[in-house]
Formats: sequence, structure tokens, C-alpha cells
Amino acid sequence: FQSGQRKLALSFRLAHTPGAKEETTMSKIETVAIKPPKLETASFVIVGTAPYVQHKFSAKARQQMMDKQAAGSQAKNGKQRDPKNFDEVFEQAQHLAGEGWNGIPAPAFRSSMIDACRLVNFKMTLAKQALFVEPDGFDKDDGIPLVRIEGEKERHEGLVRNETGVADIRVRPMWRVWHAAVRVTYDAEQFSHTDVANLLARAGAQVGIGEGRPFSKQSHGMGWGTFRIATEAEVNELKEAA
Repeated sequence: FQSGQRKLALSFRLAHTPGAKEETTMSKIETVAIKPPKLETASFVIVGTAPYVQHKFSAKARQQMMDKQAAGSQAKNGKQRDPKNFDEVFEQAQHLAGEGWNGIPAPAFRSSMIDACRLVNFKMTLAKQALFVEPDGFDKDDGIPLVRIEGEKERHEGLVRNETGVADIRVRPMWRVWHAAVRVTYDAEQFSHTDVANLLARAGAQVGIGEGRPFSKQSHGMGWGTFRIATEAEVNELKEAA
């Protein structure tokens, strides 16, 4: 104990001696126990095996909600319902990048791959920290990361029933034939390149993306939004066509 006191006293004197600060700082040795992340990126071309249907929450709908909440208790007093502009609904249901191209929300692919982890008994919480989809751009309205979709879109008019049971019409953009290039950044200490490829393949075949996908949380799906990884020959054909 007395020896320890003498060492403390000596350290105190050194710390208050001119020039001792630089000497003691240089003599410190830092031990690092945490390794840096080993992140790698894998690129895939995916081809739709079913139509992809998109539904973006429109800026008009957001504004209506804000106006209603701002009006408070007066929101319903004398409120007249405006006629629905279906052309406007169709346009606002699309995710458009600032450059003008259509895109699929990058989180849709990431969520699909995380959901597919259930099928292979991999912890979804680990996948959330180990899988990331790189964007090609961002939505011009709300900044959502987007993966560019290639293909011709059309206007789809679907008959649905609201939660109240009332019949309604939903107008959405649909791509019957489509493909996209998806770049997945992953933790190489959790996944291999083959793991990521197989997980993306399962996500495309068994989970899907967009409206009416097989693993929709609100229904059994419409058979939309499925995809597969393109073969090398298909990738070359797509490049030549572009």
C-alpha cells in the first residue's frame, strides 16, 4: 500500500513538472479491441417475374392531413369533398428522382431481404445491421433513397374495398416487364457474397416488393412484385438493348 502511495506521488510530481506532459502522453499505449467493419458491395441485376405496382403516399394526401389537423375541431364543419383527379393520383403515386427517372424505394429491397431471414433461421436483428442497399438517387419530394427501375410503366386501375367495406378504385403505376441493378453492401463477417445472392433470390421469390407482394402484411398478396437474379447471358442482352 505504501509503495502504491509513493508511485502516485511520483506520478503527481511528474504531471506538474515542465515538459513532463509531452513525455507521459507519448509513453501511453492504446489497445484497440474492436475491429473495423469489413464491408463489401455486391452488384446484381434483377428481372421481374411478375408486374411491379407502386404506391407512393402523395404530397397532396400529406397536405390534406396537415390541413385537417391544423383546422382541429372545425375540420369537418361544412367541408366539401373535392372531385378526384385520377391522372393526378397516378402521377403522385410514382417515386421520381430529381433527374426525372422512376425508382423503387431502396428500403423495399432491404426489408425484403431481412424478412427472408426467417426462412433460413438467421437473426433478423443482425441482418438489420449487416445489409444495406445502395441508392441510385433520391426521391425529389421526400428524399427516399431509390433504385432505378427500367421498363415501361402503365396506368393500373384496381377495384378494392376500404376497411369500412366500401368499394373504391385505386390508380397506380404498373411495370409489367421490368429490371433493375441492385447494389448490396454487407458485413463480410456476417455474410458471404453467395449468402447475399441467395438471400436476395429468396426475397424475390418468396417475399417480393411493392403493392400486392406475396408477403404483404395486410393480405395474401396479388402475385405482384416478385423477381429473380438475372443470368450472365441476360445481363449481356440487357446491356446490348440499352
